[in-house]
Formats: sequence, structure tokens, C-alpha cells
Amino acid sequence: MSASTSVIENKLETESISSPPDATQENIKVNDAASENSSTPSASAEFNPGWRFVVAIISLSTITLMAALDATSISVALPKMASVLKGTAIEAFWAGTSFLLTSTVFQPVMGSFSHIFGRKPLILISLVFFVVGAIVAAVANNFTTILIGRSVQGTGGGGIICLSEIVITDLVPLRERGKWFSFLSAMWAVGTVAGPLLGGGFAQNVTWRWIFWINLPFAGVGTVLVILFLHLNHHTTSFMSKLRRIDWVGMILFIASTTGFLIPITWGGVQYPWDSWRTLVPLILCALGFVAFIVHQEYIASEPLIRTSIFKNRSAAVTFFQDFVHGIILWSVLYYMPLYYEAVKGFSPILAGVAMFPQTFTVAPAAMVVGACIAISGRYRWAVWSGWLLTTFGMGLLIYIKVETTTVAWIFLNLVPGLGTGILFPSMAITVQACSSNEDQAYAVSMFSFLRAFGQTVGVAIGGTIFQNQMKKNLLSYPLLADKAAEYSKDASGLVQIIKSMPNGEMKHQLLVSYTDSLRYIWIVMCAFAAVALISSLFLQAFPLDRALETEQGFKNKSKTKDEEKNETSP
Repeated sequence: MSASTSVIENKLETESISSPPDATQENIKVNDAASENSSTPSASAEFNPGWRFVVAIISLSTITLMAALDATSISVALPKMASVLKGTAIEAFWAGTSFLLTSTVFQPVMGSFSHIFGRKPLILISLVFFVVGAIVAAVANNFTTILIGRSVQGTGGGGIICLSEIVITDLVPLRERGKWFSFLSAMWAVGTVAGPLLGGGFAQNVTWRWIFWINLPFAGVGTVLVILFLHLNHHTTSFMSKLRRIDWVGMILFIASTTGFLIPITWGGVQYPWDSWRTLVPLILCALGFVAFIVHQEYIASEPLIRTSIFKNRSAAVTFFQDFVHGIILWSVLYYMPLYYEAVKGFSPILAGVAMFPQTFTVAPAAMVVGACIAISGRYRWAVWSGWLLTTFGMGLLIYIKVETTTVAWIFLNLVPGLGTGILFPSMAITVQACSSNEDQAYAVSMFSFLRAFGQTVGVAIGGTIFQNQMKKNLLSYPLLADKAAEYSKDASGLVQIIKSMPNGEMKHQLLVSYTDSLRYIWIVMCAFAAVALISSLFLQAFPLDRALETEQGFKNKSKTKDEEKNETSP
């Protein structure tokens, strides 16, 4: 694709504008005035999405909402499922974890395959995986079958999440992407909030199987919209030539290393102790596997699964680190804060989900407003700085939550971190793309999506380790609870039912204080993570957002005549 060009004549006095990795006088469509304001014509000014484009975005938003609902709805229904299916706590644990695990592992794989086979076919394949997994889980009569179904669902869910974000980069100029990325972020936020409410409602009032059946209408609507309206360009070649382009060695190394790393991270402290050889040996072996994967990608693979060039820009590397930390913080809050409401405040799972509204319902509006502001201003660093500042301050506020904290108090304490994490969704997504070359855009987005999911899994593990150590220490300080320290400190989630079944008295009060204090240390560590990310954000460079859209898999223009299409495809 060729575009009219202009040259950056000088740098801004107030904010230095750096050139992206592939920026030359021939491909940067920005000048001094365009960086300062949006009055100068740019690639974004030429972007006029029609109704077909809007419906295509709606289709991506629909399937993103579906994936978010499924990722979070099962958590509150697991006790009921374990009771009906007569399963163990470990089986229920893996039924909830398997989706997140496979979703994380297969995101880069699906992204890489989409470069070879096309975005739309891979989205449809991901939908097939998702639906088949949902049906298998819905008809299951034991946890083994549910585990299989959830794993298949996770593979499809990971593809849906990753590919939806990649398609945005194919369709929308860089400066305008913040607005459209915010729609996907909003759908994810809504799904994260509604999922536990939906799952708890089905489990209590209907049947847990509807947690999986409810996916089918979303999948049906999303599939129809994708087929009818998501018309994307793609170079067609023979199937065998496409198979030869796949980085088979890299894919095997990546899947094996990532899976082998995440499984012990997930079961550490729950199924096996952290110092057990069953936890440590896989972690060490998979660390070596990651080293082999990096060497293969850098020096051997002709068409690598992950391009290492996306990490070689300072600002991009910093943003990937922040993205990983964002996932850690986000999922730590979403996983452990509801446990505070259930264990300490005595809320039901559904009410605990409602109590999360101050945290979760601020994410979507913050993401949408900031995405629009970035598109208008053409600047993004202010949003990253603001997001991490509010996140750091917000996690610090959570440290002050105690057993006796009033409803009004914890509502306001949760608003700030919700705003901060919401601002970071679109701002970091735009940052990593502004730092990447046009050729690396889709690869950067795929890795961005993966690292956020990877951080989510690690976040739950870190929180679990902190809780166990601090809970055991707290309980040993109380004579009434010292003999139960080892048992009660094993699992924050499992302890909820024990607390609820205890009669009111000194022992229960001491347990509540210990529980709240153990969670407090999670917020302290998350505040420290956020502070490190805030400091790292100071090293971000400012790149111009007015860059021409260059992609091989963009939106097909339905208004083109047959003669124009013929001329474009003729040699």
C-alpha cells in the first residue's frame, strides 16, 4: 500500500516525538503540527467506517463478551457442581483453571496461524472449538469430561480474544484504534462482571449446565455476523504451502514450555507445596525450554511463531512488562477481593459479584473515554502515566480495608483502582502498537494479549503464595487457632465455607482478622508491582500516531466495482 507522505521537520519542544522502528521519510504520515493537534489531515482523517464495518466490530464484541462470560461464570458454580457430580475439590479446581490455562497457551499460536491461513478462517475455527467444548462440558456427567470440554473451550476462547484484537489493527488506523479497542475492553469488563452473577444464578436456581448452554446463542449470533460482515482480504495459496510455512518446532517448544510452566504455577500451594519437586522440576525444565524457544525464534525459524523484533524497541519492551504486571494486578483483585466479601462480610457468591461493581464497572467507561481522548489528542503517554498512577494509588487504598470497613468506605476505596486499570487497557494497547513497525503490528498485539493472560495466571499464584504464608503466620499468633494454622492457610477460597459455618465468637473474629490481614499483604505486593510499572512508564518514548494503515488483511471495500477489483488482482 502506498500513501502520500510528509516529513517530520523538527521535534516538539514539550514532548519529543520519536520515530517508530520502521519510520522513514517515505512512510511516516505526520508532521510537527499534526503531532501537536489533529487539525492536519492524516490517515485517521481518511478513515470513514461504514455500517458494514460497524457491524463487523459488533460481531467481534459479541464473541469477546461470550469468551469473557465463560471465563468467569463457572467459578461461583464449582461448589454446586462438585456436590452434584460427587467430585473432589481438586477436580473442581482444575475444571475452573483449565479454560484459563489453554486460553493463555494458544493465543500466540492462533495469532501466528492467522498470518498464514487468514484472520477470518481462524476466528471461525476458534468459534467451533469454543462451541464444541461448551457442548461437551454441558452434557458431562463427571469432572474428567468437563475438564476436556473446558480445555477445548479455552483453546477457542484464546483464539477469539487474540484474533479480535489483531483484526482491529488490520481495520483501523493507529490513531483511531483506541476508540475501537475500548469496545472490546468494555465487553470484557461486562463479561467479567456478569459472568459470576450468571453462573451463580444458574447454579442456584436452574442448573449449572446452563452456564455452558448459554454460550450457544452468543456463538450463533457472533458466527452469523462474522460470516456475513467480516470480509477481510487474504492472499490465497495452496494448503500444503501454508502447512510448510508453520513454525512446527517453535510451536511445540512454546506450547510445551508454557503449559509445563503454568501447570505447576497453578497447582503450587493447592495440589502440591511450592517446595515440592512436582512444582520445582517442571518450572526449571520449562525455563530451559523457553531459552531453547527464544534461540530457535531468533536464529533458526524462517517464519517464527513470535518475532523477537517486537521486544527490541525499548518502549515496546517496557510496555510488554507493564502489560504482564497489569494482568497480575487485575486478576489478583478479581480473584481475591470477592473472597473478602464472602468470607469477611458474609455475602453470597452473587452478592459478592455485585459488591465488585465499583471495581469492575469503572473499567469500561474509563477505557472508552481514554480511547477517544487518545484518538483526539494523538498522544498516549499521559494515559499510561495516569493509569499507573491511579492503579498504584488505588492498590494502596485497598490496604486500608479491614474487617469493620463500612459499605460506603469499601465502595469508594474500590473506585480508584477500577479507574486506573480501565485506563491502562486502551493506553497500553496503543503504546505497544505505536512502538512497533507496520510489519510487526499483528505480532505485537498477539504477544500483548498473551502476556496479559499470562500475568493473570501468575497473579492468582502470587496471591495464593502470599495468602498462605501470611495466614499461617497470623494464625500461629492466636492460641485458639494455632493448631489449625496449616489446614486453614492452604487455600483462601476453601476457607470461605469454613468461616461461614463457624458460630460467632472470639475464634471466628480472630480468623476474620487474620483473613483480612492476609489479603492486605496481597494488596501491598500489588501496590509495589504497580509502583514499579509506574516508574518504568517514565522511560516510554512518544511516537507519532498519524501513520498510514498498512495491512495485507484489511477490510474489503464493498463499494469497489468489479473492474477495480480485477485491476487490483491482475499482475
